[in-house]
Amino acid sequence: MTDKSDLRTGSLDLGAHPALIVVDMSLGFTSPDSPLGGDFQRVKTANLALLTCFREKRLPVFFTSVVYHDHQSASVFRQRLPDLNILNDGSQWVTIDPYLMRQDNEPIIEKCWPSAFFETNLAAQLERKKVDSLVITGLTTSGCVRATAVDGLQHNYPLFVPKQACGDRNHAAHKSNLHDIHAKYGQVCDLEWLVTQIRQRD
Repeated sequence: MTDKSDLRTGSLDLGAHPALIVVDMSLGFTSPDSPLGGDFQRVKTANLALLTCFREKRLPVFFTSVVYHDHQSASVFRQRLPDLNILNDGSQWVTIDPYLMRQDNEPIIEKCWPSAFFETNLAAQLERKKVDSLVITGLTTSGCVRATAVDGLQHNYPLFVPKQACGDRNHAAHKSNLHDIHAKYGQVCDLEWLVTQIRQRD
């Protein structure tokens, strides 16, 4: 994961009360029928395993979904990536993938931009729940996962990205962005290791 030219990194503490942020696992991104989607069954399976673990431990879980309520929202972003225009309020594409079995107590953070933090109330919700670290998963690694990781660090959270629980249509971009996240912003880790760490908590 690291290269000899990378800066030296220190280890991070998962904390006593981590939160899971599942980024954009909506049908618009998880379905192969969507112009934004792909074959992400392995990512879905990894996320369900992690969700099950967080639910067993009653730790906070947040989902995000890109939702556009009008033509003006994120207009330049949508001009650059016109396929985003399918993510309109009320569309099937903004629905969290049913495979993940979202619970009623797991909020959906609606966003218009890549980061789950930008122009949302996520930071305030994390503070209210006394979250002390973040686990970030979802789609896509080179886009909204990375942006959320960068902003998570900028909110001063230790953060962990299980590599099996995120994905990208472009595999090279997936690998390079995992490298960047691990080299600078957070700790990229193995899913099994992370599940073990969480299950060992009281």
